Amino acid sequence: MPRDDLQIRPLEPGDRAAWAALWTAYLAFYETELPPEVHDATFARLTDPAEPQMQGLLALAGGTPVGLVHYIFHKDCWSVRDCCYLQDLYADPAVRGTGVGRALIEAVYAAADAAGAPDVYWMTQEFNATARTLYDRIGRLTPFIQYQRPA
Repeated sequence: MPRDDLQIRPLEPGDRAAWAALWTAYLAFYETELPPEVHDATFARLTDPAEPQMQGLLALAGGTPVGLVHYIFHKDCWSVRDCCYLQDLYADPAVRGTGVGRALIEAVYAAADAAGAPDVYWMTQEFNATARTLYDRIGRLTPFIQYQRPA
């Protein structure tokens, strides 16, 4: 059931502790850790007005931080418009199914539209069934398979 006490707003420098708790939980879900310098650089980029291509939003329920999303605007060789990559999305397990994830994605859609970059895409792990249930309702599954350079 959707929450009526939900607020979505841009990350602010004073959100560091709340963001760090959500970000760390997100990384733990994917069974990974990142060094402190990556946390520092990521938060700095997400809150730096000089880096407008990288953005972050925070979801608050009743004033308590319960979710986050990070997104990146970039050029696209298949269009004259920029596009938007929704890189990270996390909702605290206690609020899943209450509209937090949907609200964060819709806020990215709105930000992309406002920036003239209406093409928004993202990826998730195949095993992430809970998130994929939402994504199947709010997005379109594509046939692409991701590869990356070996370490």
